[in-house]
Amino acid sequence: MIPPIVLYVLVEFSIYLIVTLSLNLEVGFAGIPQFGRVLAVIAGAFAVGAIPGRIMAAILGYPAGAEYASYQYNYKILTAVNKILENDPLLSIALFVSSLVIAMILGAVIGYITSRPAIRLKEAYLGITLLAMGDVLMLIGWYYTPLIGGTTSIMVPDPFRWTGELRFTAAAFTILGIALLVLVFVERLARSPFGRILRAMRDAELAAIVYGKDIVKLRTHALIVGSSLAALGGALYVFFVGSCTAIAFTRLTWTFWPWAFMMLGGTGNNVGVLVGVLVFSTVRTLIYSYKGVLSAIIPISPTWLEYLLVGLAIVLIALFRPQGLIPEKPALTLPRKRIEEIARSKS
Repeated sequence: MIPPIVLYVLVEFSIYLIVTLSLNLEVGFAGIPQFGRVLAVIAGAFAVGAIPGRIMAAILGYPAGAEYASYQYNYKILTAVNKILENDPLLSIALFVSSLVIAMILGAVIGYITSRPAIRLKEAYLGITLLAMGDVLMLIGWYYTPLIGGTTSIMVPDPFRWTGELRFTAAAFTILGIALLVLVFVERLARSPFGRILRAMRDAELAAIVYGKDIVKLRTHALIVGSSLAALGGALYVFFVGSCTAIAFTRLTWTFWPWAFMMLGGTGNNVGVLVGVLVFSTVRTLIYSYKGVLSAIIPISPTWLEYLLVGLAIVLIALFRPQGLIPEKPALTLPRKRIEEIARSKS
């Protein structure tokens, strides 16, 4: 039996790996000042919180409109839905996959919308605009009750219910598998011509324009892909916890923390991102798990310890190792052996 603390580390690592990889694609490779990562994460979370449960409710003949989001009806409806999913693995898998697809599509739409200001604004202006857009969407979910229950959380269908006592283990390893697939996808994308063009745009935008590259399209495509992946992370988080509430998606946890993870590991390096997320995820989970022990040792509440550590890490990284633990490596258009052969032939 796997210890619960290990499962929580795996889940937090996997979800933040997906979100941080999406951020690295936009910031590390494309050079976009993305300070609104929470926007796409919220889009994926709200998609899972608002859509699949309503579809199942409509099929079963329950209210699927505004009343669906009230606590009384939501609890009753989702109890019936989860009983069905508990005995139907195929339906559970179909609901899980289709919900993730819907979340990624909505995330891509959000990415396209955010690409409009990205065309005209740069640096701090774009970062502040994206940051504000993320807060606006969070406040909509918080104050507009019919969407996801407003100030009260809303239950979501549990596609892992059919695994019984292995529910959390199955969910953790499923999310881990998806995160590793995302890592492979982003790494291959970074090594592709598209990834090299993004780096060229980041390093010398004017030179990229001179060589005929469409900067508007490049930024749009980067934001669409990155936002769809971030929405996937938000959707997986909601499925794992089994509920959705707007206040859980703040700019601190879903924008600034991924920035810290990326900076620690190495901006522009997916392997570095993996290391940074793994280190922070392990430390955060240990802090939460051993609050009682830590409270007797440190003079402050352990609740604030993780914030201090993240803030201190950002400051130290910026001062002493801005390239991160694993710096970005140059992208080669040809295999290294072939480049060495060409160099020898010319010498």
